[in-house]
Amino acid sequence: MNIISLYRNAIVLCFLLSLSSCITNKNTTYFQDISQSQKTVLQQSAKYTELIIQIDDILSVSISTIDPQSVAAVNQGVSTAILGAANSTGAAQQVNGFLVDKNGEIQLSMIGTVKVAGLSTFEARELILKKALSYYKDPNVQVRFANFRVTVLGEVNRPATYTIPNEQVSVLDVLGLAGDLTIYGMRENVMVIRNNNGTKEFGRLNLNSSEIFNNPYFYLKQNDLVYIEPNRSKIAATDASRTRLITIGTSMLSAIIVLLIRVL
Repeated sequence: MNIISLYRNAIVLCFLLSLSSCITNKNTTYFQDISQSQKTVLQQSAKYTELIIQIDDILSVSISTIDPQSVAAVNQGVSTAILGAANSTGAAQQVNGFLVDKNGEIQLSMIGTVKVAGLSTFEARELILKKALSYYKDPNVQVRFANFRVTVLGEVNRPATYTIPNEQVSVLDVLGLAGDLTIYGMRENVMVIRNNNGTKEFGRLNLNSSEIFNNPYFYLKQNDLVYIEPNRSKIAATDASRTRLITIGTSMLSAIIVLLIRVL
């Protein structure tokens, strides 16, 4: 091979490497349409709507007064086992709170039965505060979700069901908990599966575009499932491994047959 051929091959190799680099960058960089040279301001973003309390939710309810002993029974709550430790073991996690029963109600000591299903945590707080005023002097009431859970599956580093002590949670927050996508994750087609009054909704988000901030599925709701599909590279690698195993198995079988034929 002469110098000209070597030079030509080197140029072709550099071109292929640069093309591969462009493809990798295209598939892995978030928010590619945001300018790198100047400040970018998004004029619109997804509107966050308060979460609605549903049946089987677990609520953390705390009441504080000048006499802590008088509200100790209310603040104790009930220890409930739920699935969703922030790991991949699927172990049960103990959560202290009040389970919303099939009637949409919670049972509070002294205060009694309170119907909270269909309300936001702010509305439930106002309702409980109104009832608490009949039993306590100048009470302060706090209500929040104790079992806000989101499941992340697919091409992430730590797939699991995560329990989050917060209400305003975005898909980016959850992906951060899951250790981000693997290099094989399809960033332009993230699926969110949501249970809405007994029916399943399927939303799609594109992490490569800043339009994700306008997507109604950007903010998650309790019990949402986020699924990251594998890209073509992962599928091709899996198919190649399967083909390699089949080829090795076929070769070994052929060798065994040949040996048997020679022995017989």
